[in-house]
Amino acid sequence: MTTPLDHHARSKTLLAISAILLAVLALSFGDALIKLSSVTFSIWQMFVLRSVIALVLVLGLLAWRVPHLSRVPLAPFWAIARSLLLSVMWVAYYAALPFMPLSVAAAAYYTIPLFITLFAAVFVGEHVGGKRWFAILLGFVGMLVMLKPDAAGFNAYALLPVFAAILYALAMILTRTKCQEESPLVLSLVLNLTFIAVGGMMTGLLYISPPSSAWLETYPFLLAQWSHMSPLVWGIVAALAVIIVVGSIASAYAYQNGPSSVIATFDYGYLAFAVLWGVVFFAEIPDGLSLVGMIMITLAGIIAARR
Repeated sequence: MTTPLDHHARSKTLLAISAILLAVLALSFGDALIKLSSVTFSIWQMFVLRSVIALVLVLGLLAWRVPHLSRVPLAPFWAIARSLLLSVMWVAYYAALPFMPLSVAAAAYYTIPLFITLFAAVFVGEHVGGKRWFAILLGFVGMLVMLKPDAAGFNAYALLPVFAAILYALAMILTRTKCQEESPLVLSLVLNLTFIAVGGMMTGLLYISPPSSAWLETYPFLLAQWSHMSPLVWGIVAALAVIIVVGSIASAYAYQNGPSSVIATFDYGYLAFAVLWGVVFFAEIPDGLSLVGMIMITLAGIIAARR
């Protein structure tokens, strides 16, 4: 017999699943937009302008939802350290997108649960059972299958999303151990301020010491100066700001209101959406080995996320 309490819990879980699917749909679409427009403006220009708009949105949410909450984090040092890790993480991931299929970059990045499991065992002392160690091994093998580490098939840029996954896992361990009592909105505020600071600093460095034309031609997304922005590009940046806010809030709601193991399973919907956007926008169709590697990484991540 189903009780009202069971019905409420089921409804809450369904809402949480809907939220995580909305989050990964939005974030995957945002990453496709960044890959699509990477020849239009530099990553530092995008960092600054996107975060300025996102900052206005976050401050508006803070004023609306928690007007009396302090805008200063409880542990400023750790909040800034976490934000720096995430800033470098996004740089690494975005830097790879112009040079590789979106679906492959996404699969390499979604080794995150494996690194979180590993770092939780190493740095937090969390017990990791045999199944989760098996997941780490399975994910590692899947990554090798997908990245094809041989002279003919290896793409060195594919290491950047893996590096991004390592940084994200470290940031999440830091969130859990040092920033657990912080408001998600305040952490978002610090993160966007950090994006602006990093983007502004790198813009200044490139202005003071511009790269050679050869380097600029090879890596325009990383090394170009700020460029003139058409109304269309402004629209893309504004959309990216809304996407990052919606994605972060929806994912936070999902993990706060649904069983972590269930939500983590649907979190992998990002990979399906990344394949979809890759086909729609870039005509990227993963080959057989890449698909096998993606499936292995997905299964490994689901096993690692479950407790």
